[in-house]
Amino acid sequence: MKKNCIVAQSGGPTVAINASLAGVIKEAIQSDCYETVYGSIHGIQGVFKREFLDLSKSSDRFIEQLKYTPAMYLGSCRYKLPDTEEDITAYETLFAIFEEMNIGAFFYIGGNDSMDTVAKLSKYAQSIGSPIRVVGIPKTIDNDLVGVDHTPGFGSAAKYIASSMREMAYDTYIYDLNSVLIVEIMGRDAGWLTAASALARNSFSKAPHLIYLPEVAFDKDNFIKDIQALMPTTKNIIIAVSEGIRDKNGNYISATTAAADKFGHAQLSGTGKCLELLVKERLGVKVRSVEINVLQRCAAHMASMADIDEAFLLGSLAVEKASEGHTAIMTGLVRTSNTPYTYELITLPVSEVANQAKEVPRHWINDSGNDVTSDMIDYIKPLLEGEVPTNYVDGVVDYLDVSHLIPDSN
Repeated sequence: MKKNCIVAQSGGPTVAINASLAGVIKEAIQSDCYETVYGSIHGIQGVFKREFLDLSKSSDRFIEQLKYTPAMYLGSCRYKLPDTEEDITAYETLFAIFEEMNIGAFFYIGGNDSMDTVAKLSKYAQSIGSPIRVVGIPKTIDNDLVGVDHTPGFGSAAKYIASSMREMAYDTYIYDLNSVLIVEIMGRDAGWLTAASALARNSFSKAPHLIYLPEVAFDKDNFIKDIQALMPTTKNIIIAVSEGIRDKNGNYISATTAAADKFGHAQLSGTGKCLELLVKERLGVKVRSVEINVLQRCAAHMASMADIDEAFLLGSLAVEKASEGHTAIMTGLVRTSNTPYTYELITLPVSEVANQAKEVPRHWINDSGNDVTSDMIDYIKPLLEGEVPTNYVDGVVDYLDVSHLIPDSN
């Protein structure tokens, strides 16, 4: 008798996470292992609430459209499973539902915190002798999952950052006056996304002229000196900063104290504005700050085809490995060459990924801590390659209907 499977999405949205979902659906439908493919609405919380979509009859056309639809078709959550030692009832409830629904595999697409859920569910399944396979599929624009070369979602977000930075440079160059533009980019603990701003540079524009990542302690006095050093030769100075830059004592520049989410992560904002006020006070030049907050997460019109293709493959691989009996793993890829860009698909124990963060290597940041090296650019560049097909209706981008996520849509 065939089993059924459940797939869910968790954490923050990306351009590529639905491509991974598409890979799961297509491979599961084609597999001889699964009768029904359930999509859990709003992550693991949807399982508790028994809120599912039947994805088993998904057409090839739907799956293709899903690949290019941003954010999360199944919705998301920020739910943290308790440790079994603290509260086992959540696990007992989940696995009772799994048994009732004849579930053979659970696929969870997400980042660090989602892999924590995969690790906990896998461990509990093993402790009770459950045959259910639990497999994680990576995603995060932050690119901070350990054990893999990069994560789906990062390439497209990096493409948006580089393109937007170049467009802001064009905007800035039109004025014949001295100015400073500070662009704050998401990245609480890792500066991968901010580093991608370097790809905005071309033969005539060096913008961003300065780049600051959280991997190097930030010093306000040195920051002002860096700007002053450029002013005699650069009229319009453009600066990229990670939201999570910290001083030598580990204090965030945006605030000495910041609210934390359920996973204990500081919720940051205001770094660019803080530095804008600093420059205005110390240098008295025209200065403006821009915060690129959530825009790059769902800009599917500017997605990387390489990113979409890789995300799809990692979703397919998850189903393939679960069908072979593997569990407590995460799919991923490792790079085998920069030029030409090649990689291999892999799996690794999810316990080696959960609750860890991969930082930018120090040697990919210059000695002064205010720019990235050519090695960083060589690493990011192939991840931005390729453009995706985009549908427009009345001149506006058009994606799949997600009214099932909107309670009052009917």
